[in-house]
Amino acid sequence: MRLAYHGFRAKDKAFNAEFETDLDKTIGKINVVPQDIGRVLLNLINNAFYAVDEKKRHLDGSYEPCVSISTRKVDRHVEVKVKDNGNGIQQKVLDKIFQPFFTTKPTGVGTGLGLSLSYDIVTKGHGGELKVNTIQNEGSEFIVTLPS
Repeated sequence: MRLAYHGFRAKDKAFNAEFETDLDKTIGKINVVPQDIGRVLLNLINNAFYAVDEKKRHLDGSYEPCVSISTRKVDRHVEVKVKDNGNGIQQKVLDKIFQPFFTTKPTGVGTGLGLSLSYDIVTKGHGGELKVNTIQNEGSEFIVTLPS
């Protein structure tokens, strides 16, 4: 999370957002490819920071951008949630967000491969799930579920 935050700050010194963590210390080790899951989480966190930054650019000073990440053990799975209080994802594009080369970002900003690759890494590479909950103008929450 700090890596993504400082990456945004390096590109735009005016960028600022709160970030919170709520990590379940009882999870222990799980069987994953760390580099792959790291890539997934970095992508989800980068997208969340992008979303809150976009919302801040279009609002006056009253909006406080915030990104949070939480982990918890649920039955025989581990759940990782990346949540933002950005604009949310429009219903008309929600079904397309995990498709390769689909992006809502301007030309030159995104490739449209981040969520597609993340989905494949989680589902095909680790036997997990990647889902999203979103509310227009309130934000999005991406949920990664992995076997433990």
